[in-house]
Amino acid sequence: MEDVARLLKESWTLVESDRERLSGLFYARLFLLDPELRKLFPAEMSGQGDRLLEAIVTATQCVDDPESFDEYLRSLGRDHRKYHVDAAHYATMGVALLDGLRRTAGDDWTLEYDQAWRDAYAAISAKMMAGAQDDPNPPFWHAEVLTHKRLGPETAVLTCRALQHPLPWQAGQYVSVEVPRHLPRVWRTYSVANAPNDDNVLEFHVRTPTGAGWVSGALVRRTRPGELLRVAAPMGSMVVDRSSSRDILAVAGGVGVAPIKALVEELATWNKTRWVHVFYGVRKPADLYALPGLRELVEAHPWLSVTPACSAEADFDGETGDISEVLGRYGPWTNHDCFVSGSARMVRATLRALASDDVPPARIRYDTFGSL
Repeated sequence: MEDVARLLKESWTLVESDRERLSGLFYARLFLLDPELRKLFPAEMSGQGDRLLEAIVTATQCVDDPESFDEYLRSLGRDHRKYHVDAAHYATMGVALLDGLRRTAGDDWTLEYDQAWRDAYAAISAKMMAGAQDDPNPPFWHAEVLTHKRLGPETAVLTCRALQHPLPWQAGQYVSVEVPRHLPRVWRTYSVANAPNDDNVLEFHVRTPTGAGWVSGALVRRTRPGELLRVAAPMGSMVVDRSSSRDILAVAGGVGVAPIKALVEELATWNKTRWVHVFYGVRKPADLYALPGLRELVEAHPWLSVTPACSAEADFDGETGDISEVLGRYGPWTNHDCFVSGSARMVRATLRALASDDVPPARIRYDTFGSL
């Protein structure tokens, strides 16, 4: 597997800078091989290729880590059931993927690279299909929007109840969401902002700044109570290890506070001995919408502390600067289990800060929906 991993990463450098062309070639070949597959994708394909390639990159980067490779692909297979993908589709996608890679790389593509991708794709698709087959849950849940609260022009907090079947998520995980009334067959991932509960109610924090995706815009501006969403299987590994006795550091940026809030809510149901330090960074004080709720939890649980910070408000009555910088004023964090949630830029900066504090990478958990 080491040789395969090396060849995958080496060959990826031949196409990485031309992802758009690879995406176009892949989909053109895919729909030529099986025109019926076009019905599984949204009418507007922009962005779909990026998600495909991110999945490929992640798979190739963890193929030499069998445990991560296995769990990531099984969860990806569970998630892809929402697209109604079956075994025959995986075979067709494999042909289209290899054709796209060959044509994008051109003369630099070798038989070794070709065989490595064949072997890797066979393993990838087998694990994805196994994950899909082993999951007893439905491909997605219908969820009724219960509440919808606008927090300024760009942000909304909404709750919805999953119908028909219990939705078994863990605090810190994320799900894919579709707004079928406005954007059928278009999905986007959002962290669940509350701990699991018997009422099957999920909370989402959604922000739609300039350049954000269509789904976020629909959820913030157009969705109303009573509408139905579709929610896919939970994914992500940013969950608390109950067997650990280490204290916890949780770092949130903007709406990245959502999974951190969920983690704290879950900890509130059982934690007695682990100190939990939450750092919550935003640009302006008005963006600290989750702070009142977190402070209520602080009052109820002596093991919890919350440190808010603003990066664009010098007169803020608290910490100022990027949250990764604020983090460095405290600590050390070497012996903590660390959780990081926010934009790709914020996650990168926080990972650097933790690395400079000699926090072992194995103790840092994060999920990012953008390239690091």
